[in-house]
Amino acid sequence: MHRYSCYNAAMATTAATAKVTTGTALKTMLQIATPSSRQLQLISWGFSLDAPPATTSTGVVELIQTDVAATVTAHLASGVQPLDPNAPPSLVTLGTAATGYSASVEGTPTGTRLFDAIQVPGLTAGGNGIEPYAYQFMPDERPIVGVSKFLRIRATFAAAVNLTCWATWDE
Repeated sequence: MHRYSCYNAAMATTAATAKVTTGTALKTMLQIATPSSRQLQLISWGFSLDAPPATTSTGVVELIQTDVAATVTAHLASGVQPLDPNAPPSLVTLGTAATGYSASVEGTPTGTRLFDAIQVPGLTAGGNGIEPYAYQFMPDERPIVGVSKFLRIRATFAAAVNLTCWATWDE
């Protein structure tokens, strides 16, 4: 098995990792597509906001598996990083209907599995900011994303905020 990680932005090179806005409706921030020949086992995931939501309503960030792709900005192979420099390239499927970030179209999933969901308090709803969220699954509880499925980190906020998220998995 090999371990990989990616973020909801292009690979940082001469510039810092770009911030991605959530918008004000449900939006897939990161999508990872398994190929027809391989599943993946989720190790950890997380997100951070550059500021808390400025409204009285809360936001939600969720980690799901779904059967339908969102239309995303496609990741390049360099955006899916092996954690071991000697590992082969990841086999996740790349493309605008596969592995990428910042969805422009959500699609209509018919089957989903929820792995984690976090409520984010708004600034005027008693929230005074949010610490970055990171969760590492225990070995016996690590979700497995089936072949030809999509792992998504989605966010829903009443007022747009900038969110950076990531996922780490084994293939």
